[in-house]
Amino acid sequence: MAKIAIIGAGSIVFCSTFLNDIFCVKGMNGCEIALMDPNLSKVNNVKDYAEKIIKANNLKIKIFATSDRREALKDAKYVICTFLIGGINAFACDYEIPMKYGVDQCIADSLGPGGVFRLLRSAPVFDELDKDIAELCPGAYLLNYVNPMGSLCTYLARYTELIYVGLCHGVQTTMDLISGYVGITKEQIDFVAAGINHMAWFLKLEHNGKDLYPILKANMEKPEFYVNEKVRGEVMRQCGYFMTESTGHLSEYLPWFRKSRFDLDLYCDMPAFGGESGAAYFFSKNIDAKYMTDDVFKLESGELNPRSIEYCSYILEAVETGVPFLFNGNVPNKELFISNLPADACVEVPIYADKQGFHPVSIGDLPPHLAAMNQSNITVQSLAAQAARDIDPELVFWAIAMDPLTSSVLNLDQIRNMTIEMFEAEEAWLPHFNGKTLRKTPFISIPENIKPANVPVDPALAINARFGKL
Repeated sequence: MAKIAIIGAGSIVFCSTFLNDIFCVKGMNGCEIALMDPNLSKVNNVKDYAEKIIKANNLKIKIFATSDRREALKDAKYVICTFLIGGINAFACDYEIPMKYGVDQCIADSLGPGGVFRLLRSAPVFDELDKDIAELCPGAYLLNYVNPMGSLCTYLARYTELIYVGLCHGVQTTMDLISGYVGITKEQIDFVAAGINHMAWFLKLEHNGKDLYPILKANMEKPEFYVNEKVRGEVMRQCGYFMTESTGHLSEYLPWFRKSRFDLDLYCDMPAFGGESGAAYFFSKNIDAKYMTDDVFKLESGELNPRSIEYCSYILEAVETGVPFLFNGNVPNKELFISNLPADACVEVPIYADKQGFHPVSIGDLPPHLAAMNQSNITVQSLAAQAARDIDPELVFWAIAMDPLTSSVLNLDQIRNMTIEMFEAEEAWLPHFNGKTLRKTPFISIPENIKPANVPVDPALAINARFGKL
């Protein structure tokens, strides 16, 4: 039977969910699972939790914990990645330093300053994984849950030979909400979603061939619905389409919602639905603190929980059994699955999984205004991926400078100073930069009595020069 390697298995929430889901799949009974994490105390707790379930349910599954990545990868058919390089301390830098400069991130793990630096920390690990998988388990399927999903999958497509798909739960959780907004169970809704990670658009929402958008749009005009979805609702009101990420996360992907205190108060004040400053960081910090004080697994009885909405176990089941499974995933756009987005971008599209692997569905062109919003994020992802590969601080600066939220709040000099401070704070997790620093650009003061330099100008160009048309 197949071997599954989970890299970053000390991740309490994700790993325990994945294990429970895998245990629910009859086709995976008899498999071997390697739990790998540098922190053996964490991963051993996860293993103990898993063994209770295996024993209570008479499962024929072998499971072991290790801090040796190569041991975990040896002969694996599936590699699931869930790690966070630098942990909660690095996450604090990703959120707190930009916040000091006025860049108020809600999630800070996928785009913006936080997302760019998370990519810089993670890319070297995937370089090593690429080499190890080629040697120890060639042809293995990599299921990636590590953020920043968009820029990281762009990096994997450009610079590795990995067979991968990037996975997220934005589509599933949004479908739960849409179901409530239109009064139709989600199993009865026929939909197509495509775009990029955390910014895929529901291009079709139908029930028995009937378009559900008129109902969704009409309800979103009602205060009791709109208050739940101020950002997503407002974007749909303006552009005509609902999208796959939460109001809080979307608010930091676009330049219109978090650039001032007024915008935050107007659009992002719903704790139940996200939007608050540092939501993901403070949630992670609380989970980390709970782990330090409680053994969160000791209370588990060994009872299997219902299978979660995460795609992971369903994909494993499809590849093992050959029964196709349709999901939304992140893949290279090399074959132009979305034809008006760049070929070297990472796109999120419908994908079929079966015994032959992953089969993305071609979408064609997105409506141009949707593609434009996606492109604003793709530009950042592309620059960040190249910066990580070239180990180039200047490209890191430009990736952050082109971020829609950051560029709506700060000027170039402020962005440069913020980026320098982030490099200094995160130096311990960026050893591959080998002391490379971002150059400073001191402010140039212009005295009141200064006269412009006498630079010869072609008389034919003088009028254009005067009116700024050169």
